[in-house]
Amino acid sequence: MNLKNQYMKKTQSFLLLCLGLILNTQLSEAQVIQNNYTTIGWWNGPNSTFSPVVNADNSIVFRIKAKEAKKVELMFDGWDYPAQQLKKDTVGVWSITLNSVDPGLYEYFFFVDGVRCLDLSNPRVKTGQELDASIVEVTSLQPRFYELQNVAHGTIHILKYYSTPLHKMKNLVVFTPAEYEGTTARKFPVLYLRHGGGDNETNWYKDGRADVILENLIASKKAIPMIVVMPNGMTDGSWSGGSSPEGIKSLENELITDIIPLVEKRFRVATGSENRAIAGLSMGGGQAFVIGLRNLDKFSWVGEFSSGLLSDKNFQIDKYAPGVLDHSKEVNSKLRLLWISCGSKDVRYPGYLNFSDMLKKNGINCETSEMVAAHE
Repeated sequence: MNLKNQYMKKTQSFLLLCLGLILNTQLSEAQVIQNNYTTIGWWNGPNSTFSPVVNADNSIVFRIKAKEAKKVELMFDGWDYPAQQLKKDTVGVWSITLNSVDPGLYEYFFFVDGVRCLDLSNPRVKTGQELDASIVEVTSLQPRFYELQNVAHGTIHILKYYSTPLHKMKNLVVFTPAEYEGTTARKFPVLYLRHGGGDNETNWYKDGRADVILENLIASKKAIPMIVVMPNGMTDGSWSGGSSPEGIKSLENELITDIIPLVEKRFRVATGSENRAIAGLSMGGGQAFVIGLRNLDKFSWVGEFSSGLLSDKNFQIDKYAPGVLDHSKEVNSKLRLLWISCGSKDVRYPGYLNFSDMLKKNGINCETSEMVAAHE
């Protein structure tokens, strides 16, 4: 080995030795860096709720931090309670207590110096076309019909499809009962369930708990297992768009051309009008009534909840469903059930009474249902 190679080899060895010393020094320094992080105390107990607080006596405490505000009001359950003034403490927290609230699901929001605000301490929010309200639930000793219980549970599916008449992609929510998973041969009837104005295809199961209600009904033998299809009933994002003759016609075409074929392709569905129902709330109730009566070859069960379009004093049934009143015997022979309901505290209640009376006077068989409730 010549002198040049010996020099190069010794130089490389020296450089490696120096690098090792540097790395060892850095590791030694890293080992003495203080670490003050600890998880002790993080999970010593459950987080306390700031707002709303539901007490054992069914009272509810609402709070909101608004140090600079001059006036804060609570709007609770819309129709049952007027706006109520909150009181401010010394650190800028406003609060109010409602006593002896009946078990139920309630919407609420605040007015802070006239500005509508949700309860930012409460993650339970009703959404649809907009952020609508905060939600609070008062439970009872015995589970109510909409409360999750220890029964067989089904599955929520979200499908995407192209709306031919509206020329855009939309979402569709489908509920299949627990019994659907237990067999590969059984076919199930279908309820096409339409939402109200301001809502979307998710509200029936997120807020209305349609799946939970049906599961409880099936478990108690008050309903047969069925598939529930929850479409989006908006055409342009407005109530009027989903209630005009043109809008309902587009939604009718969408249902028949796009939605029903998709559902019957993807799921084990019992076909024929006797196995299809259509129902809806408010705006969706008007859609269900009109589409159902215009398609008696496809639907034998029609339900209209909380009135809506049909209660309008200017509503003309012949403009939406021509000829229905002239063929009452045919309508009655094809419908297994026409069901209409409205709360007595709803501003639509007089219109509901007039409309259902008009149907009966024209020989249309319909069942009516009412209770002391508002538009809910």
